[in-house]
Amino acid sequence: MTFTSGSRAVHLDSAAGEPLHPAARETLLAALDSGWADPRRLHRSARNARLLLDNAREAVAQGLGVRFDEVTFTPSGTHAVHLGVLGLLAGRTRVSNLLAHSAVEHSSVVHAGQWHARNGGRVQELPVDSDGRVQLALPDEPLGVVALQSANHEVATCQPVAELATLAGDAPLFMDACASAGRLDLPTGWSAAAASAHKWGGPAGVGVLLVRKGARWRAPFPGDDRADERATGFENVPAALAAAAALQAIRAEATELAARQHALIARIREAVAQIPDVEVVGATEDRLPHLVTFSCLFVDGEALVTELDRRGFEVSSGSACTASTLTPSHVLAAMGVLTHGNVRLSLTRATTTADVEAFLAALPEVVASLRAEAGL
Repeated sequence: MTFTSGSRAVHLDSAAGEPLHPAARETLLAALDSGWADPRRLHRSARNARLLLDNAREAVAQGLGVRFDEVTFTPSGTHAVHLGVLGLLAGRTRVSNLLAHSAVEHSSVVHAGQWHARNGGRVQELPVDSDGRVQLALPDEPLGVVALQSANHEVATCQPVAELATLAGDAPLFMDACASAGRLDLPTGWSAAAASAHKWGGPAGVGVLLVRKGARWRAPFPGDDRADERATGFENVPAALAAAAALQAIRAEATELAARQHALIARIREAVAQIPDVEVVGATEDRLPHLVTFSCLFVDGEALVTELDRRGFEVSSGSACTASTLTPSHVLAAMGVLTHGNVRLSLTRATTTADVEAFLAALPEVVASLRAEAGL
């Protein structure tokens, strides 16, 4: 099946961004006319913007099950991760400068660790099993911060956040919840967390930093004169309000959506596993509902993505954080599974059974043709 110009592209890469939820679009357009002012000023337009910002924080707090004063909007999920990890480390300087994180964390956590190391800190990776789940063991010394994602961006495996937090004792745990926030309830045990609105159908450029009341967090970067020390500059109020509207909408439909997507992913996993020399990776049960990754032996990942795109299927390859460069995935390498010919599918709320069946009909032919071109 070849994609034609009149056909609809099947977007199967929501991990890179869920299409804007209708609730977010409607809210964003309305808020552009009333939320443009700086919410820190004292005049009427600013007070209106402040009210909208507070409403957005309250809605996000309710959607994520946290307190209003634990929510801060940031320019991206990556920035929220950096603030969360490094801010907790800054609050633990008298105890330890050791950051322990799983070997399958998103690059934003890895880069925060590298920045920390360049500034005199220490970093230790925690090994994972073949499903990408962290092993419940920590270094036998005082810890600065433990970092563990709620679920993996690339292979969908959910992590034992609460269990590792208990094992860490008084060391705070940072949780990257960007892949799961809005889809699954947040686990317990964390001191700071990050989320990203475009993952749940909000606009791009809106991250969420969550810092638990009482957590020892200090600003790791040069400060700002905002009222919230965790905020950086002038918040995009209309976008924050749209993100909150999308979160409310997606949480209202989360149970039905998760059940439907779980069934579609199970169908994909079963069908893809029937293709010769293809390995489906990640947990089969305790996982995100919408995402699956598999690797095809003797096939180049870039060629797979390109040919599938030509046929109208938008997927990704390589690491979840470096797919644009098609760098071999550090996640798959840490799991000890096949890293070449990698394809990651992440369903949107609009993905249908027909979309999935069309993809499954095209995939074996694409894999076979690419292998034939390679002389295999």
